Amino acid sequence: MTIRRYAVILVYALVTGCTSSAVQQERIQGIRPLGKNVFESVSANEFQGEKFQAPDGTTVSYRLLAPSHLKAGTIYPLILQLHGSGGIGEDNVSQLDRLAKSWAMPEVRERYQAFVLIPQFHIRSANYGPVTPDQKSEPSEALKSAMELVKDFSSRHPVDQSRTYAVGFSMGGSAAWLSPMLEPSLFAAIVPISGIAPDDSLASIYRNLPILVIHGGSDSENPITSDRRFYKSIKDAGGQKIVLREYEGLDHDLPSDIYPGFWWRDWLFGKTRR
Repeated sequence: MTIRRYAVILVYALVTGCTSSAVQQERIQGIRPLGKNVFESVSANEFQGEKFQAPDGTTVSYRLLAPSHLKAGTIYPLILQLHGSGGIGEDNVSQLDRLAKSWAMPEVRERYQAFVLIPQFHIRSANYGPVTPDQKSEPSEALKSAMELVKDFSSRHPVDQSRTYAVGFSMGGSAAWLSPMLEPSLFAAIVPISGIAPDDSLASIYRNLPILVIHGGSDSENPITSDRRFYKSIKDAGGQKIVLREYEGLDHDLPSDIYPGFWWRDWLFGKTRR
């Protein structure tokens, strides 16, 4: 089977919702890292700057990208876009990484009418320490505040509360993993990218949640062993809605097929919490 055909089969399975064991874990070859300057044309000004005060008094700065065709009487999906450790700060700009900016690209924004919330964490959103064979992530108080932001925003805006999604890369991928642990009934699907998964004892929380895990097989910063471990734990717990997509030879980076990435965004937007 050629590399091209190998990848096409997985894309077809993702889009059509096929969940047989043959397509739930795939190794993808020949995909280069996403270019560093792909989104240079996207300005921070395209994202509205906002602040939210959580119930515990914590102030959460965030950026908002609203649907480009907001219509009265229509409800829209909400994407919680979670940044990596390089976005930690208080300027309400640094969290706009490549994955966040990709939602503002015209062909993506037009196709996916949604609210995109991009909070900035002043501390780590997920903690997981040095690399070890049993490495696992745990949420910080800052991530808990982001959950409050999502719930508050959804109560005040025309959000389809059955279609709330979490997406993130690196520390943000770990935070995407952890979000359903903090709010099990909130998310319709998650896409953790190059993150560190939670403890195996939590696998049952994820059993019925659609999950698309994306990770470089040669990731030296957040090794893929964590995702492989938790993937197996979810499967052992009876999970049938998780896909692990491993990119052979890719280090700690986004794969180039993440943008425009209609294949994974279509998969995400097709998921509804029941």
